[in-house]
Amino acid sequence: MSETPQPSAPTAASAYRVPVPAHDESTPLASEVEEHIALVQRSSATPRFESPAETRVFVVANQKGGVGKTTTTVNVAAALAIKGLRVLVIDLDPQGNASTALNVPHAEGTPGVYEAIVEGTDLDELIKPCPDIEGLTVLPASIDLAGAEIELVSLVARESRLDRALQSYLKDCDEAGDRIDYVLIDCPPSLGLLTVNAMVAGREVLIPIQCEYYALEGLGQLVRNIELIRSHLNPKLEISTILLTMYDARTRLSAGVAEEVRSHFHERVLKTAIPRSVRISEAPSYQQSVITYDGGSSGALSYLEAAREIAIAGSQGSTR
Repeated sequence: MSETPQPSAPTAASAYRVPVPAHDESTPLASEVEEHIALVQRSSATPRFESPAETRVFVVANQKGGVGKTTTTVNVAAALAIKGLRVLVIDLDPQGNASTALNVPHAEGTPGVYEAIVEGTDLDELIKPCPDIEGLTVLPASIDLAGAEIELVSLVARESRLDRALQSYLKDCDEAGDRIDYVLIDCPPSLGLLTVNAMVAGREVLIPIQCEYYALEGLGQLVRNIELIRSHLNPKLEISTILLTMYDARTRLSAGVAEEVRSHFHERVLKTAIPRSVRISEAPSYQQSVITYDGGSSGALSYLEAAREIAIAGSQGSTR
């Protein structure tokens, strides 16, 4: 996997101007229907995704809350697993929302990521299968993780405890002939020791960016923080994938934000943008991903297409 130069921090959001989209003769509804049909056809035409040359470890991160980190983690993981790949989700957020969405128990006292990074328990004793999707496993998070950052301060090699545990587990799986294809780490919306552990364990960063004005604020700081991790703790880390979320094709604001992000990050931005969708919002309340909740919805098809783009890049041995 070749390293690509990292982008510099984007300009402040206050400097952005929202461009006026080009004139289009088609109606928004017609365009939406046409795109939906195209997504259905592409999903049906690809029954299985090709495995990457080696395990890809993604950190799903953004310091801003509410941009779709957990939703993206859960649904990209579900899409990859449904298309035949072996996927591990590591829930590193004390709220445990990823564990909830994948129907994995994570009540207080449930063994999970806390035991892995604080107590040093082997991951194979902690990882649980997702009951709804074959090939998808989860390292759950409970509320016990909320105090982990304080406890990590006094531990030796506190920034790399997740990395050591994960690499040992991946090696064991590989030797047993059951290689994990993708690992997705869901981070809390902050840059504390938990997120630092994720970035030391990761090799690629997937940044969900909400198509709203405020989502651009702080993006430059996130890029700078990732550069600090690269410089001091993990030179293998790179920003490989940007995913636009909560995209509303009817608004100039969404189009403007998307254009600004694409002009700055170029090929790192997935062609697929995730639309605003009631189904995506409803799915977690049924302890499901939108892929299993309503596989024919625009949200599910968009996440399947985004996962397909990620898988294509992995099978070609390159990052975006």
